[in-house]
Amino acid sequence: MIDLSWKVFSQTGNIETYLLMKELETVYEEDVAPEVEGEKAELDTKM
Repeated sequence: MIDLSWKVFSQTGNIETYLLMKELETVYEEDVAPEVEGEKAELDTKM
């Protein structure tokens, strides 16, 4: 979805599309961050 937003923005220059892309990136990062933290904690306990 982020790639589609970027493609539309790069072709149209529509700032709202760019803002949508940035919002999607933020949501994605928030969604992935807890999983990464959980994996780090799991690795620490195995050492």
